[in-house]
This record gives sequence, structure tokens and C-alpha cells, in this order.
Amino acid sequence: MTVTNEDRLKGSVHLSEDGRRVVILDQRELPNRRIERELETKEALFDAIQTLAVRGAPAIGIAAAYGMYVLARRLGESAAEEKESADGGLRPDAFRKRLEEDGAYLISARPTAVNLSWAVNRMLAVLSDRPDAPLPERIRLLHDEAIRIHDEDIGMCRRIAEYGLSLVKPGDGILTHCNAGPLATSKYGTALGPILLGKERGIAFRVFADETRPLLQGARLTSYELSEAGVDVTLICDNMASLVMKNGWINACFVGCDRIAANGDFANKIGTSGVAILAKHYGIPFYTLGPASTVDLNCPTGRDIRIEERDPDEIRSMWYREPMAPKNVKCFNPAFDVTDHALLTAIVTDRGIVYPPFDVNLRRLFG
Repeated sequence: MTVTNEDRLKGSVHLSEDGRRVVILDQRELPNRRIERELETKEALFDAIQTLAVRGAPAIGIAAAYGMYVLARRLGESAAEEKESADGGLRPDAFRKRLEEDGAYLISARPTAVNLSWAVNRMLAVLSDRPDAPLPERIRLLHDEAIRIHDEDIGMCRRIAEYGLSLVKPGDGILTHCNAGPLATSKYGTALGPILLGKERGIAFRVFADETRPLLQGARLTSYELSEAGVDVTLICDNMASLVMKNGWINACFVGCDRIAANGDFANKIGTSGVAILAKHYGIPFYTLGPASTVDLNCPTGRDIRIEERDPDEIRSMWYREPMAPKNVKCFNPAFDVTDHALLTAIVTDRGIVYPPFDVNLRRLFG
């Protein structure tokens, strides 16, 4: 498929026209305000990723790719001003070392999201291909690779949407958890991709969106995206999922993923494993949808996935005028949980649908 700049602008991350800044739609402000922020320092990029101003595994990867280019360009401009070498630019080894340090810093913002490290390492690999290229050429190569990562994600989301659409029929009720639409990716999204592609083709679904405590990505983002697209969406509290399943309103569950282990276990927003357990009990197909870059064959099982623990105040006070819990009460606030592969019906990727046994079929498709 041909990707245009208009396609790139439909997601939540893009490069500024002058190429000097990463532009993000601040997801912390939705649904009440649409505010774009421009990021040009490693500190600003780190903060945006860590505080979920930009979130969703693919969107984080796109932001990291553009961020590495922007930081490389700043390094080049700074070196030219300081005349660190005879040709007015950093030596290739020094340039790479400083960019590696910046990349490691960005990765530390969200260590669970494999797309973050994947994108940073892919950008660094470009420098390995042309280690002795002049500085302007190295920066151009980084620019082109960042655009390529973005374009590939748009294509991947379209293919995931096509595969996912084949698993449901018109009128089905679909339950989703967290947010895996265009805001979290590039265009169609992953878990929401089949729903939005179906809408384009005149296929109607009934969607139930978990609010997704404690950060309310389902309430603030998923219900917003689907409402804007004209999809029939009903927002529910997380603890209502069992009831809507029992009522027979759900025909399939679609969720995203931040990392898929080699055996099919996968990490996604906290609460996902509970939804999978309920779906298993009620005999409802449960699917996770994600691009190839979230499959980590070097991670044997879900036990090997590092789970980020976040600020306790996200539970105690973040969305309240006054704290809704005692000030000093202990809080446990993991960002993700791991869903056991035994609860999965299939994994939907841009390369195809993977069915059990996952340890065999993931390696067959991605090894």
C-alpha cells in the first residue's frame, strides 16, 4: 500500500515539518482537550514516554525512532558549532557512542514495552551499516529509517485489521481492554483495527470498552476514538466485564499487547489477564493483536517479562478532586500483567493468525 504524509498525520505521533521536533498528541489531556506537544530534547522525550503522554507499544516505537533522529540532528548541529573535529562534525565512533547513550536513556522510560528498545536498536543499526559515512549522510539515513518505521507500522496495522476482521461477523459484540487504536499506533490500530476497518466497509459491531483502571485508557481514549468514528460503543467499569459476558453480549475479546513471549504468554495493560480468565469461563474467544515487533522470541515465557510498577498516586488521587484513599496507605500499582497462553484463542499479527501450540507456531512464523 502507498503511504502518504496524510496517513502519517492520522496517528498520535509525527515529525515536525522542519524535522527538528517530534510532535505528539498528548494523550493525558484526552478526551477533553486535543493538545499537541513538540519534543526536541532527550529529557522531554523520556518524560512524554514515561508519563504516557505518548503511549501504546507501536506509537512509543514511532516516537523513539523520530526521537533518535531528532537527537542525532541536534548532536550534529552542536558538533558543527563546537568544531569537535577537523571537518566540523563528530567522529563516527563518538557520534554513535553519544547516540547509544541517549537511546539507553529513552529505553529506561518504559522497559516493558519491547517496541521502544526495538525501535532504538533498529535506528542504531543504521549507523552500523554505514560506519564511516559523513555526518550529514548518517543523519539522513536515520531520518529515512524513522520514516520507514512509521510507514511500516501503518501497513502492519492495516494487515492486522484485515486478519482480525476475518474472526468476527457483522453485529458481533466485542469487548476490549485499555486502548489499542490509532492513538496507540499509527492509523487503524491493533485491537481496534478490525472494528475501524469494518466501519469503513459498512460492517457494524457493538463494542464494550473497559474503563481500564487506574489510568482510564478505555474511558478516555478508546470510547473517544470509537465515538469519533461513529462506532456503537458502550463504556463499562472493569468489574462489569463478567456481567456483560454472562448476558451473552460478547462474541469475542480483542486486546493489544506490549510484549509476546516465545511460548505465547503476553504482557498487556493491567487487568487483561482477568478479562482472559472470564472469557475462558464463558467460552468466548480471546485474541491479542499486535505487530511482529512485539514478539520477543528471546523471552522464553511471561515470567521473564519485567513488569513496571508505577506511582501509587495514580490509584490514590490522580483523577479525584481530593484523595479517595488514606494518604499513607500502601498501594500496589503494576502497569501490566501477563496473560497465560493457555487462555488465548489466537494471536493476530501482521504476518498472520497464530494458533496453538504457540511455542511451535510463533517460531515457525517469526524465527
